[in-house]
Amino acid sequence: MHPGLVPGISIDEQRNRFGLDKMVFGITATLILAFIIWGVTSPDSVASTSSSMFSWAMENTGWLLNIVMITALIVMVYLAFSRFGQIKLGKDDEEPEFSRFSWIAMMFGAGIGVGIFFFGPSEPLSYYLSPPPHTVDADTPEAVHQAMAQAHFHWGLSPWALYALVGGALAYSTYRRGRVSLLSSVFRTLFGENQTNGFAGRLVDIMAIIATLFGTAATLGLSAIQIGTGVEIVSGAGPLANSALIIIIAVLTLAFIISAVSGVSRGIRYLSNINISLTLGLILFVFLVGPTLFLLNLVPSGAASYASGLIEMMGKSLSWGQDTVDFQASWTAFYWAWWIAWTPFVGMFIARISRGRTLREFSVVTTLVPTAILILAFTIFGGTAITQHRNGAVGMDGDDSSEQILFSMFDNLPLAQITPWIIMFVLAVFFVTSTDSASVIMGTLSEKGNPEPRKYTVIFWGLCMMGIAVVMLLAGGEDALSGLQNLTILIAIPFSVVLIGLIVAFIRDLSTDPAAIRRNYAETAIHNAVVKGLEEHGDDFELSVGRAEEGHGAGADFDSTSQEVTEWYQRTDEAGNAVGYDYGSGEWADGWTPDDDRRDDIGDEDADGDPVTPGVNRD
Repeated sequence: MHPGLVPGISIDEQRNRFGLDKMVFGITATLILAFIIWGVTSPDSVASTSSSMFSWAMENTGWLLNIVMITALIVMVYLAFSRFGQIKLGKDDEEPEFSRFSWIAMMFGAGIGVGIFFFGPSEPLSYYLSPPPHTVDADTPEAVHQAMAQAHFHWGLSPWALYALVGGALAYSTYRRGRVSLLSSVFRTLFGENQTNGFAGRLVDIMAIIATLFGTAATLGLSAIQIGTGVEIVSGAGPLANSALIIIIAVLTLAFIISAVSGVSRGIRYLSNINISLTLGLILFVFLVGPTLFLLNLVPSGAASYASGLIEMMGKSLSWGQDTVDFQASWTAFYWAWWIAWTPFVGMFIARISRGRTLREFSVVTTLVPTAILILAFTIFGGTAITQHRNGAVGMDGDDSSEQILFSMFDNLPLAQITPWIIMFVLAVFFVTSTDSASVIMGTLSEKGNPEPRKYTVIFWGLCMMGIAVVMLLAGGEDALSGLQNLTILIAIPFSVVLIGLIVAFIRDLSTDPAAIRRNYAETAIHNAVVKGLEEHGDDFELSVGRAEEGHGAGADFDSTSQEVTEWYQRTDEAGNAVGYDYGSGEWADGWTPDDDRRDDIGDEDADGDPVTPGVNRD
């Protein structure tokens, strides 16, 4: 079949066998367990080492984080409005799996998390009292809008463009090119098949697992800190030590294990839907009982300040002086590192729900919808906190920790006896569901793309996340947040290189997509036909299709037999051997059918002796 006529291949149609990748799992598990042991037995050593490495990294490689975030935003804008926009994240005739409303609702859920509660009230208030260097004076109307703009910058377009980039690349690779759901699969056009299945590809997957572990562990650490503060408030106890936070993590870890072992994941997902509703309810509650009129004015004003200052905020780096570097280290670099570390997790989730969408629709909605949600949430929480501070409310003096400001804000609103319990419940459910989802993603990465990894693999990675969260808290000492920040940034910097490579690989894939080939042929054919029509018939000509002279056809400059554009749609059997396939009838040359796969694979083992999962659709 001509490469311009291939309708695309879904992973469901491929004959894959999944099993534990002993190299990926073994190397990653060894490194992570060694780190956890080091962190638990000598947290001071981890703190000292990470602090030194962090200082060096911020001065010498902080620019890399900025470049990745800026490039991701530029690339997604380009893909949305370029000739690639009409390419589907699926086969040519495939319709979206979910309605647009359901798709956006799930995207909405992905945009909600612990960060809204931990940083929503405190971050804008912090910028209001201590604005970023070289901007505005503190405690002024200008500081209010600068605070909103800076918070929107950290939580808006930049991170969601990055998530969309990784999610789009994974969705395209899996549902258009028929590759297994691994981050390394996106790199096939760069590495070639041998290296993708060899050391280079496995290194990418190892780095993806490590990034996910640390990024999610940072979130779990924030959850534990926030819940700990809630316990202090409702119990009347004094400040909790890290040992109490570790107990909280242990209890929530037990809930995660029960969820994973008992198969109540559907119940957990149902609970997460309730959780999202409660989160939205709390945001609406603050909007209605807080400074509503002020917030109605602040939403468009803050968004406009963000839009007008976006380019300037992107340009802040070491060249602006040490004050700017210190601010970046405390805020921007941590966020960029956190988002980069979360890309495999969020990207794979977005990929799974976006099948059948065009790249244009995917790029626009995935970037803009969550951004709008977070702008509203941060404006409502942050604007309320700033207003309470200006009115002299108790507990809003700016010296409190991030988690204390959240509870102080709700304490100054009606129903203050109830809201702390709701907040702690929401945070606990976020903790369990994030751990569950991230563990499944890491199980998929360590089981050769298996969409349903085995329970013991999922539980192992969940326990590793908990261990890393504990190490982060211990390494931070009294300032637990510093441990989370330092280690997250150190892990994200090397993974930034992977993301740059992913951008190159993704665009190379798109340039040889059947739809792109057809578009190039169409442009060339029409141009040639119009020129020839004018030369031979003047104004009176029409277009028709016929064989062109040698060297003058639409594809005269394109080699349609090149391995670069034909190799990807060669079908293989479970062992990787080439098998003929009729794209018209959907028949395999060896007579294989999906029913054979379901029947014959039961009890099979891979080359390493591990049980395998049949390669049929299990989404």
